[in-house]
Amino acid sequence: MNKPGPLRLERDGAVLILSNTDAPWNRMSFAYMDALEQAVQQAAADPDVRVLLFTSDGLDNFSVGMDLKQLVREGADRGGFEAILDQRRRVLGMIEALDKPSIATLYGNCLGGGLELPLACHFRLAAEQGAQIGLPELELGTVPAWGGSVRLTRCIGRERALEMILRARKIDGPEALRIGLVQWLHPLAELKAAALALAHELAEKPPIAVAGVLRSVVGAGDLPLEAALDAEREAVRRCFASRDQAEGMAAFMEKRKANFNGS
Repeated sequence: MNKPGPLRLERDGAVLILSNTDAPWNRMSFAYMDALEQAVQQAAADPDVRVLLFTSDGLDNFSVGMDLKQLVREGADRGGFEAILDQRRRVLGMIEALDKPSIATLYGNCLGGGLELPLACHFRLAAEQGAQIGLPELELGTVPAWGGSVRLTRCIGRERALEMILRARKIDGPEALRIGLVQWLHPLAELKAAALALAHELAEKPPIAVAGVLRSVVGAGDLPLEAALDAEREAVRRCFASRDQAEGMAAFMEKRKANFNGS
């Protein structure tokens, strides 16, 4: 039997499900990151993919992050530490900048890169019980290296981010919900189904308008006010030049469900 690749891609309608196959730990190996980079690039260019859902095999752990033994053993062959970090920063930046919603499931250990990837996503769902979420890099004598300290701070605020990172503290799902790190909690057995249901809900929205919202909220959210308002105005222009906007208006007037096709 052929060994499965490090990343399994499945299509469920307009949803692309990207699963780490290194159960039970689901480490983010070099091969996983290579496959992830290629998959995200292809999904960004594929109009039939409207939502990306990041998860992992099994129900033990989303991911314990980078394979540290592989880093020590093979890092030089990958161009050294800087090249490795460059790729991981690049891939997470691509996910964050997507014009399509991205969703991550957090369960079991979500540590280091296993939290940094979800932080680059637009939506995060966590298990009600059993999740251990954190950036424990200080225990290894270093700091989060894939944008985790920056994105965590922007997500939950400076004081909470400092407390989590400097104490290398791991939090559970309910606390993650309370501080705004995740948007929803679900029983572990229902978590992946809930994430897929959310993905399908988002996939039914008008793609041009969704892209406009993501550009305005994520892409322009940190710009000065006038520049951000200009970005929003451009998103509105694109919508009103689209057939989807006409379809949405017609569906509203005719009291029916709109059928958006991304044109």
